[in-house]
Amino acid sequence: MRLESGFALSPLVALLLGGCAAEETHPAAGAAATSASTARFVPPATRADHAAVDNYHGTEVGDPYRWLEDVTSAETRAWLEAQAAATERFLAGLPQRAEYARRLTELQSHPRRTAPQRHGKLWFWTTNSGLQEQSVHMVGTSPVDAGRVLLDPNTLSADGTTSVAGFVPSEDGSHVAYAVSRRGSDWREWRILETATGRTLPATIRWSKFGGASWSKDGKGFFYVRYPAPKEGEEHKAVTEKPQLCYHVLGEDPGGDQVVYERPDQPRWNFGVQVSDDGRYLLIALREGTDRRNRLAYLDLQEPALGVRVLIAELEATYDFLGNQGTTFWLRTDKDAPFGRIVALDVGDPVPNLREVVGTTRNTLQGASVLGGRLVLHYLRDAHSAVRVHGLDGTFEHELPLPSAGVASLAAGRAADAVMYVSFSTPTAPAGLWSYEFATRKLEPFWQPQVAFDAAALVAKQVFYQSKDGARVPMTIVHRRNLRLDGTSRAMLYGYGGFLIPLLPGFDPSAIAWVERGGVYASANLRGGSEYGEAWHKAGMLERKQNVFDDFVAAGEYLIRNGYTAPRRLAIHGRSNGGLLVAATLVQVPGLFGAAIPEVGVLDMLRYHRFTVGWAWIPEYGSSDDPKMFPVLRAYSPLHNLKAGTAYPPTLVMTGDTDDRVFPAHSFKFAAALQAAQGGDDPILLRVETSAGHGAGMPTRKRVQNHADRLAFAEWALSRGE
Repeated sequence: MRLESGFALSPLVALLLGGCAAEETHPAAGAAATSASTARFVPPATRADHAAVDNYHGTEVGDPYRWLEDVTSAETRAWLEAQAAATERFLAGLPQRAEYARRLTELQSHPRRTAPQRHGKLWFWTTNSGLQEQSVHMVGTSPVDAGRVLLDPNTLSADGTTSVAGFVPSEDGSHVAYAVSRRGSDWREWRILETATGRTLPATIRWSKFGGASWSKDGKGFFYVRYPAPKEGEEHKAVTEKPQLCYHVLGEDPGGDQVVYERPDQPRWNFGVQVSDDGRYLLIALREGTDRRNRLAYLDLQEPALGVRVLIAELEATYDFLGNQGTTFWLRTDKDAPFGRIVALDVGDPVPNLREVVGTTRNTLQGASVLGGRLVLHYLRDAHSAVRVHGLDGTFEHELPLPSAGVASLAAGRAADAVMYVSFSTPTAPAGLWSYEFATRKLEPFWQPQVAFDAAALVAKQVFYQSKDGARVPMTIVHRRNLRLDGTSRAMLYGYGGFLIPLLPGFDPSAIAWVERGGVYASANLRGGSEYGEAWHKAGMLERKQNVFDDFVAAGEYLIRNGYTAPRRLAIHGRSNGGLLVAATLVQVPGLFGAAIPEVGVLDMLRYHRFTVGWAWIPEYGSSDDPKMFPVLRAYSPLHNLKAGTAYPPTLVMTGDTDDRVFPAHSFKFAAALQAAQGGDDPILLRVETSAGHGAGMPTRKRVQNHADRLAFAEWALSRGE
């Protein structure tokens, strides 16, 4: 992969390749000044150990901050405490911090709820009065019932950091399997709740991750996925593999749960489980990491002695089970259809063959369901939602009249449901619920939130810009209606670009708070997502990953060229794969930005696959173990392309101390290396959220403060000199 001129191996990295065994620290000069706006930030000292060197296919690469991977060591804990103290002193000096926290609290302080879902004669949904740390699970006898509290996660821990990561009622609603996550971890404990009494049964199922649960139709038990228990102290670091698909019977000891399916010969396969609406079939999606493609297997629960049978044996495309009618299965697939299509097959045939039901279109088939005796298909048109209804034979019936261009989400339901619930939002309209009757084809408001902001004063629009290689990329821009395009506004550019995940124009309270203070908020639909099908995804993965960074740079250049902002007034932000995006772009073109905020990012591209579930991303990124991919990864790995003496813009590196999705040492090592390489006076901060993981389940107060610190830092960085 060729990068822009000037992005060659840095002097710092070249020095590290020498393999010197000596240890050293970069200078430190005490605490940061109390006034963040007037004094230079000096980070705490960090030891560099040049004895840590790896040989990749004949090339030696140093890793001087590898000792920070031992996140439980006394030295690492002391280093984190010093970093946290320095960062807090700096952030405490930002006058915007309290104002953003106040405004974000106001924007969160309104009732919220999810769509009701029917199980037997009962309806289930969640509510939040506004500032509750976790949303509360409710049950009622109708979708408009006021309901009663069934499970309040806020009672599970004193600090609100224990969340419910899964909530699955049985067929008749008499029991609920719910999954508990502590401190934001991906690890889950499954428990069972009696709906009538609200009593939690004694059984606790540990060491489950990612997979959900699905009840057998008789309600006697449920299927779930578990992993071997990790070594003590390694829960948030050790590689996760060797899953087992199990069945738990109510009232029995989980230790004796039946293993329904496992593949010890394929320790890195993972299983998605789903019982069909009629209760006859257990569908098992067999995946390898985050590869979009999957195999498909099933177990006939009427004849379990026949065992699990593989329906789709080749790893060639995506196959999502939608529903069935007898032995006929409907599937969403991108087999021979990069934008997606609907097919059917009959498992009763000696050799089941795919039969096209709804063909591919020019728009991406983002999701599909069998609801109301019909096929409900969710498409993306230039990153906006369109929902179309077809008969089960594929006949087009009509398209839902969505309120405007925005983001729709279809609530889970059943094939026999007469009503479907749709969540809909735009950048200037928070998510409300709409009910849709299949018989009358009426889409009507069901529940709408009331948020304290002036939507009429804001404008959101979609633009298209040209990337470096000529690709046409969409971007959504939100700003005050009276904005002057004179290049003086502060701008925040957000991106992701990977894993087939589209960046859709929905409502974000933090964007509203930013825009209300005169800022511009832009989100770019970079390659790597699913906005334009599999081709768009492939153009931003593996050896083509540089396209994503080029798309992001071009987005910033568009904002500058068209008067929205200027380089010193432009901040970039991204999370997870988006954190990689921000850090890589920062390293490649530091002069284009006035601030950078990589959050929970994948930042060491040579070792990412050695921790937790990092191996699952190899289909997306490739691996340094592969001699063909090593030079590609090294060419953009943020940790390995810093240049000593470069003046980097103010940077806030953010992570969570119990993140077991993206190991937090990515952020620790990158922050240490960036602080050491910094040749300018701008601060490089590390913010580590305590009792927090990758983001899921974070309590409201922590989420508010997280956003407030990010926005306050960006506003300070972009406002200097005013």
